Amino acid sequence: MPTRGVIFDLDGVIVDSSMFHFGAWQRWARKIGIIEEVDEAWFREHHGKRNDAIITATLGPLPETELEAHAVRKEEYYRKLARGKLEPLPGVAKFVEALRRDEWRLAIGTSTPRENLEMVLAEMPFGGAFAATVCGPEVEHGKPAPDIFLRAAELLELPPERCIVVEDAPSGVAAAHAGGFACLAVATTRPRELLSEAELLLDSLEEATPGAVAGLLR
Repeated sequence: MPTRGVIFDLDGVIVDSSMFHFGAWQRWARKIGIIEEVDEAWFREHHGKRNDAIITATLGPLPETELEAHAVRKEEYYRKLARGKLEPLPGVAKFVEALRRDEWRLAIGTSTPRENLEMVLAEMPFGGAFAATVCGPEVEHGKPAPDIFLRAAELLELPPERCIVVEDAPSGVAAAHAGGFACLAVATTRPRELLSEAELLLDSLEEATPGAVAGLLR
C-alpha cells in the first residue's frame, strides 16, 4: 500500500492549551494597557493564528523588531503558565499508537513557536512519534494559508493527497483545503457548526481510527 501520512495541529488537537494561551494574551494585554480589548470573544476570533497576525490585527502595523518583541513576551508568559500542566487530549495517545502500528507517517503542523512545541512534546509520552514538525514562524504565511501543512507533507516526502490533516479550528480546516489535503476536524475548542467544511467531523479523537482517516484519502 502506498505510504500515508497524518499531520496534526497541536493546540486543541494534541493538548488543550487554550486556557494558558488566553492567560498569556491577557498578561500581555495588561502589560501594554489594552486588557479591556482582550476578552473571550477576541481570543476566539484569533485563536489558531500566528502571533504576528494577531498582534498586527490588534495594534496595527509595527516595526519588525517591535512585533517580534511582543510575540516573544507573550510566549514566555504562555510557557510559564503551561509548563508541567499540559496533558494529552482524550484519545490522542491511542490514535497515535494505532497509526504507528499501521505504518502511517506522522507530523505536526502548528502556528505555535518551536519553543512551545518542544515543551509540549517533551511532556507527552508519545512525543517521539512524529517524523516531522513545522511551526508557524518557519513558513512565510500562517493559517488559513496552507504553507505549514505543505511543508510538513514535504518533510514526510508525501503529496497532499496522501496526507490527512487533523485540526480543531476553522482557519486550520481552510488551510488544509487550500493545500489540497482532506481534513479530520475535532470539536474540542470550537462548535461543530464552525467545522462543518471538514471531510470528517468528530467530537474528539477517542472516535478516530486509522480506517476512518484512510477513507478520506483521495
